[in-house]
Amino acid sequence: QVHLVESGGGLVQPGGSLRLSCTASGSFFVLKSMGWYRQAPGKQRELVAALVSDGSTNYADSVKGRFTISRAVAWNTVYLQMNSLKVEDTAVYYCNLRTRGSPDEYWGQGTQVTVSS
Repeated sequence: QVHLVESGGGLVQPGGSLRLSCTASGSFFVLKSMGWYRQAPGKQRELVAALVSDGSTNYADSVKGRFTISRAVAWNTVYLQMNSLKVEDTAVYYCNLRTRGSPDEYWGQGTQVTVSS
C-alpha cells in the first residue's frame, strides 16, 4: 500500500509563493492520478490540481495561471508550485493518489498553507 507525506506549507504574504511536495512510499499498480486538494475552515474539501495518468492536468478555476502541478518521472513525488498567493488560498492542502486496487485512494496528513499579511 501507499503512504503519502506532504511538506512545504507555511505562512506567506499575499503575492508570495510556496512549493508543496508530496512523497509517496510503498507500491501500487495502475496509477490513475495524483493531485492536491485543499480544505479551508468551514468549507468543503476541493480539488486544486491533479495529474492524470494519461498526461492531462486538471486545475480549479480559482488557481489557473497561478498554480502548477508537476511530478517526478517515477510518480513517487508530486509538487504544487503556488505563485501569486491570495488570502483565499489559505487552507490545509492534502495530497491524493488514486489507483486501481484496494484501497483505491490514499491521502496524506495535510500541510497548512496560510496566506496573510
